Amino acid sequence: MSKEENSRTMEPQTKRWKGSECDTDSWVAYPVLSDEQSQDVELIEAFAAPIVNKKETSRLVRELNSLYPLNGLQHIKRVRAVKEKGSPHPLEVLVCLVSEAPDVKVGSIDSLLPSDGVRCDGLGEPFMVKVPARPPLTRPQFELASKHWPTSFHEDKQVTVALRGELFSAPQKARMHTYMMSALTAAKAGQELGMEAVGAVVVDPALERMIAVGHDCRGDHPLHHAVMVCIDLVARSQGGGCYPFDRYPACTFSASTSGNFQKGSDAKASSQPYICTGYDFYITREPCVMCTMALVHSRVGRVFYGSASSDGAFGTKYKIHSQRDLNHRFEVYKGVLGKQCEDLNSSDNQKRV
Repeated sequence: MSKEENSRTMEPQTKRWKGSECDTDSWVAYPVLSDEQSQDVELIEAFAAPIVNKKETSRLVRELNSLYPLNGLQHIKRVRAVKEKGSPHPLEVLVCLVSEAPDVKVGSIDSLLPSDGVRCDGLGEPFMVKVPARPPLTRPQFELASKHWPTSFHEDKQVTVALRGELFSAPQKARMHTYMMSALTAAKAGQELGMEAVGAVVVDPALERMIAVGHDCRGDHPLHHAVMVCIDLVARSQGGGCYPFDRYPACTFSASTSGNFQKGSDAKASSQPYICTGYDFYITREPCVMCTMALVHSRVGRVFYGSASSDGAFGTKYKIHSQRDLNHRFEVYKGVLGKQCEDLNSSDNQKRV
């Protein structure tokens, strides 16, 4: 296939896919967060007491901080306002954790406060409450934690917007739609050749152009998953690469800013980053551990995938991209053209049964 023919084959899919499949309102890209960001709010028990005299609040807080500093709970506010209307005591204060006074019974403020530590004449009888054990990292965690006790929250507004499914604008979603449609097209091409129906696209977001398109090629090599194929194609676009994929017309790469896709090793590499530094990956199916680690070492910028996989390493089985001990981390989003990707997986599974 000539370069001109191949370039026409790789036209943006929005020009060739019609109807409801171009409806960007049919899918939402949600972030795949770390376990710390997505886990339930953990609660621990504490003693609190009403402040019977508001004028004593500053003194009580100062003396309680000295006696029971609540180490490791800097996110917890010491005093909260009582929401119930008509309450005789509009303020309540945390006294200590239950673990710090395990033998104290509820209703015995004197046993909580030694006479030489805190004057208890400004406090009512203690009661037990539950407070969040860790600072909230997302707005949903903050809203749940605040139902139990007031908590400080340093919000990452990008995460908040992403969790609402509103991070990407309409033009951005249109481009994302195009890229994933190209990955789906590649996946179907591989499926027709007897491969697993998985496709991937590498995009330079700064130039808004595709760098490489590939599909599963494990008929030739057990390691040639779609992601691995694309990484090698990116390396070829930079004058490297290890494997020829000339027998697969849908596996292509671009080695110039013109956007023309080429298949030969004679492509001249222009000024390029280290492999996939800053590039976006669009993958029809959640990648495995091997592919995920390859993305880490390739310094990918972001990953978008359509459907989950039973051995997926971006949320289903592991969350490798959020491991703190790795030397490179990146954002991951799921659900781009989720239904189309799931339908493709279903049809692929039926053919293999």
